[in-house]
Amino acid sequence: MINFKIILKILGLLVLMEGLFMLFGIPFSLYFHEDDLFPILISSLITAGTGGFTWFLTRNAAPDLGKREGYIIVSTAWIFFSFFGSLPFVIGGAIPSFTDAFFETISGFTTTGASILNDIEAMPHGLLLWRSMTQWLGGMGIIVLSIAILPILGIGGMQLFIAEVPGPAPDKLHPRVKETAKRLWAIYIIFTASEGILLMFGGMDLFDAICHSFTTMATGGYSTKQASIACFNSPYIHYVITIFMFLAGTNFTLSYFALHLRFDKVWKNEEFRFYVSFILGFILLVTAGLWITQDNGLEKSFRDAAFQVVSIVTTTGYVTADYLKWMPALGVVILILMFTGGSAGSTGGSIKMVRLLLLFKDGLLELKRLIHPNAVVPVRFNHRVVSTQIISNILAFVVFYMVITGFSVIIMGFLCSDLDTAFGSVAATLGNIGPGIGAVGPAENYFHLPAFGKWFLSFLMLLGRLELFTVLVLFSPSFWKK
Repeated sequence: MINFKIILKILGLLVLMEGLFMLFGIPFSLYFHEDDLFPILISSLITAGTGGFTWFLTRNAAPDLGKREGYIIVSTAWIFFSFFGSLPFVIGGAIPSFTDAFFETISGFTTTGASILNDIEAMPHGLLLWRSMTQWLGGMGIIVLSIAILPILGIGGMQLFIAEVPGPAPDKLHPRVKETAKRLWAIYIIFTASEGILLMFGGMDLFDAICHSFTTMATGGYSTKQASIACFNSPYIHYVITIFMFLAGTNFTLSYFALHLRFDKVWKNEEFRFYVSFILGFILLVTAGLWITQDNGLEKSFRDAAFQVVSIVTTTGYVTADYLKWMPALGVVILILMFTGGSAGSTGGSIKMVRLLLLFKDGLLELKRLIHPNAVVPVRFNHRVVSTQIISNILAFVVFYMVITGFSVIIMGFLCSDLDTAFGSVAATLGNIGPGIGAVGPAENYFHLPAFGKWFLSFLMLLGRLELFTVLVLFSPSFWKK
């Protein structure tokens, strides 16, 4: 039997925490003398009150937490977070439509960055901070956060950790998952604070620096400006954000080793070497294309190429240039990059580098197996043999990813005016990227889509953030059998 009481108990605690985090926008509401103070307070009270009341009713639940409970908690938590997280926008009137507010909020928590806002600068600062904070919390995963700072749960957290980080093999920095989560969040906070300080050195004000450091490390891409990072005409700011997007797309376990000066373990990691080589290769390719076709000079071409390649690969979604105005070949490159993603164990979305690397290795070895059918040629990763079960899981993931993409494009094709927009909206939301192609490109947004399209894309964001299986398993009849 599924232990629904423990599910409600944990969800109640998480929603309570969400309500408390909403209060972080209040200092900015007071400082800028704006009218979002009351909506934030009311929303926080409703959210924290609902979560606290739910926890109180189920506080004596038996502490039996298995895999099924873990999958239900993780999948439904994002829906509850987005429902309550949209309240400040609706109550404050900044986004009066609940559909639009939910879309904007789940786009934040899933670190997608797909927006419906047409005048971001007009939004009050307290709400803008909450909008950025949804991405920062979603980036590392609010489930991991709860394990790190809520030992009051009194239950083992590995089931939640596995469900929240469902890559091929989530690394553990410490045998106890609570300690692992603490270390991950410590790295996350250090990087966030470091970026914020560096951005202020470049002339960005405190508020913008906080918001952009939140959404960079989350690989979310929400900006306080309608023109995104292009609004800041500063090479220094562009390079700083590029570097931290790259760090956010790196396995946080490797960041832990780097901070402890164990660089040998970082460079020995095959996925990291592949990640670096992949990004550098495409930066050089796009730089050459821009330098040949545009009159921006070599430095500007390199800067725009580096920023956009890193932004798309890590699924951050910031923009400094409208890549749809580049030569068609470079547009195709950007489209391909939407299906790559950062490293496993990072805040990035999409397919992920380690899956692409292992598939490439398995493909090359398949050629050997054709020539030597009796030879046993296993796939190796970091000098270890990769089990056939993991390879099968990766193949299944990629097949599901492509099939879901295809069917979703068909559905969106009935709702969009052109194929580019249908395909771009699906690729950008399932991959948690944000800007796509067509009418949802870097210079546009998702406001014009019909309500059903926004709800459908919201579901794709959730699928992509939890890497398909965590959500799809809930639709399996065997999951619900005793």
